[in-house]
Amino acid sequence: MPRHKPVSRASTFSRRSIANLAARMMAEDGIADYGRAKRKAARSLGFNEDEALPSNEEVEAELRIHQSLYQEAEHQDRLRTMRQTALEIMSTLEEFRPYLTGAVLDGTAGRYAAIKLDLFADSAKDVEIFLLTRNISYRTGESRRHNGEHPEAEFHMDWNDMPVTLLIYPLVMERHSKRPSHTDGSPGRARASAVAALLTQA
Repeated sequence: MPRHKPVSRASTFSRRSIANLAARMMAEDGIADYGRAKRKAARSLGFNEDEALPSNEEVEAELRIHQSLYQEAEHQDRLRTMRQTALEIMSTLEEFRPYLTGAVLDGTAGRYAAIKLDLFADSAKDVEIFLLTRNISYRTGESRRHNGEHPEAEFHMDWNDMPVTLLIYPLVMERHSKRPSHTDGSPGRARASAVAALLTQA
């Protein structure tokens, strides 16, 4: 049986330091990607990016602590406003079976986080036509994998001065459960009724 290499105190210290700074960057500087935040934090602290970085779960734990200690009232107000805005957008895009996902759903949204919605359509073109005919401005983005899933298209727009990301998937993908990117036990995506329930609990 292979023996696991023991974790040194220095390594533990570096992981905690990187996790702490990465969380602060996500909370205050508008960085939404865990990997980017960890790499930037490691460079800022003078650590080599090749050494063991903290896990997303470690950073998320630090992020929740930071928000509860330094941004509690601001964070709760912003989260409520973002969830209310998400419901408004979901109502407008109802025919594309929208789901809220990401940091606004799991409650870790930082000051500059975007509202992320998964949409399901026969074609991303259907969503584009819908937005164009209603004079809703949007920008196309590079389609990247999100939680192991690759959307057909990615659109960005502003709604009530809030950044919004629309991830468009084929209809068949709706039956696939989305893997959560967080550790609080909430699902990876939620329909409007579940988002409305979150607002009543706040």
